[in-house]
Amino acid sequence: MKGKLYVIGVGPGDPELMTLKAVRILEHCGVWLAPAAKKNGESTALGIVEGVVDRRDKEIITHHFPMKKIRMGQVPDPEVKKAWDAAAAQIVGHLQAGRDVAFPTLGDPAIYSTGFYVCETLFALAPDLPVEIIPGVSSIGASAAAAGQPLCLGDDRLVVIPATFENGRLRETLEQFDSVVLMKVHRVMDRLVPLLAEMDLLDKAVLVERSSQGGQRIRRDLTTDLKPHYFSTIIVRKS
Repeated sequence: MKGKLYVIGVGPGDPELMTLKAVRILEHCGVWLAPAAKKNGESTALGIVEGVVDRRDKEIITHHFPMKKIRMGQVPDPEVKKAWDAAAAQIVGHLQAGRDVAFPTLGDPAIYSTGFYVCETLFALAPDLPVEIIPGVSSIGASAAAAGQPLCLGDDRLVVIPATFENGRLRETLEQFDSVVLMKVHRVMDRLVPLLAEMDLLDKAVLVERSSQGGQRIRRDLTTDLKPHYFSTIIVRKS
């Protein structure tokens, strides 16, 4: 009997934001494969899980996934592809041995998650293996909640975009949509803030660092010398 892979959204940071279903399945699975951003580093997703679920009887595999840009329709960086292949191979071994595997991932798996890349790689190796995606609270929703404002209301048009896009695309997006969520902002503040100022949108923007995690900060003045944490999001809402 084959095991099943569960890609589980564990929320943005606060363990209490994990869903009951996520907790139940993590308690059920004997093997957890947890993503880590650094070699031999800790897994943020695993740290969230450990705030709720006892890991003492679990086989924990911490797997490094390089934090490099991935562009749809283009061949991924060889180091990134190697990490996907290695993770999928480990998962296949456990599933074929009849063990269920949990892959905890930050936020919601449907939003810029490594989990789906691993699933695609897994299906290339063994297309008949069962996989279930468990949604979670997104960092987008958590950031809006922390800032005390909606993402969209009424006929507002909402878009989510990585801030690493070139300014031309950002300008076009900011012009066309009522609410814009800018992710991955930590490395591009030096060009993002002047663009928002030029478009007279600085007073419409709020930056949320580490939403729902320890050290959460909300900044409405983006003109100061900001060096935000990797887990940072800017919400621009014109209304």
